[in-house]
Amino acid sequence: MRFLAFALAVTLPFPALAQDRGPILTAMVDEHVLPGFAALSDATGTLTQAAQADCAATSPELRAAYHMAFDNWISVSHLRFGPSETDDRAFALAFWPDTKGFTPKALSGLIAAEDGAVETPEAFAETSIAGRGFFALEQMLYDPRFADQGSDTYRCALIQAIATDIDLNARAMDEDWESFATALTQPGGNSPYRSGDEAMQELYKALVTGLEFTGDTRLGRPMGTFDRPRPTRAEARRSDRSLRHVELSLIALRDLAAHLSADHPEIAFDLDGAFDKAITRAQALNDPTLAGVADPQGRFRVEALQQSINDIRAIASTELGPTLGISAGFNSLDGD
Repeated sequence: MRFLAFALAVTLPFPALAQDRGPILTAMVDEHVLPGFAALSDATGTLTQAAQADCAATSPELRAAYHMAFDNWISVSHLRFGPSETDDRAFALAFWPDTKGFTPKALSGLIAAEDGAVETPEAFAETSIAGRGFFALEQMLYDPRFADQGSDTYRCALIQAIATDIDLNARAMDEDWESFATALTQPGGNSPYRSGDEAMQELYKALVTGLEFTGDTRLGRPMGTFDRPRPTRAEARRSDRSLRHVELSLIALRDLAAHLSADHPEIAFDLDGAFDKAITRAQALNDPTLAGVADPQGRFRVEALQQSINDIRAIASTELGPTLGISAGFNSLDGD
């Protein structure tokens, strides 16, 4: 099952607007894409080392390394193409939304059987994707149901296996993006992109779908409806990261939007102002798990934040896209 798979129909209706995308693409890759994946790889290396040094779920060093690595993943998680898609790496790092509760089931199954897959990275990589990645590690570190499930020895081995698997996927992404960068900045030939326009539309799609996911899923899922809010559906709520993911995503997408609009100062100004409003609202919420959606006043503030994100999307689709010669059509999410 694939979650978070965005399908964005993008066309280039204004071929007369074709231009040299090279400088903008190079700047985005050198300043936005590659540094992000390098930082992720560094952080997951630290996470693995922390798990090997002390695998106790309550270890301050392990939890700090978990938070740092998760921060760095969220900051590049909108770049879901190329090396991020290879071997389902993005899903292996972040299996969410988990609408059927597969992650706790996968973890419980591994623990109950004391599955030997934890003994080698190759074997663990063949286990259920739901029992891998940051959300599986979050449950092992923060969910009380796993505090005494199985033996201490096996829980330790499982935590270490998850951390190692996260690191291997992050390192693979980082290494592959180094070479894939050429496909974006020098399209044609063996590149999957025939032109700079196609490469640009991939990055524009990352901006639009990143905003959509943050507004509609990161906020929309816990909001539910007014009569039936769903705060327990908030992303990474066990480790108090729900609101943090919204903020980190907006900060990363703001940087991407600035690069995309670099040649159009008026649009860049509009986008920056809209992002500033949304980020300021997120930072003022003081509601780490978005539990406030269950309270009318708290819900109103989350709705205001969601509207701020929708305002950014509107600028991207009505100002930035047409100016770049890109029009976004139907957006859809695969999964609920």
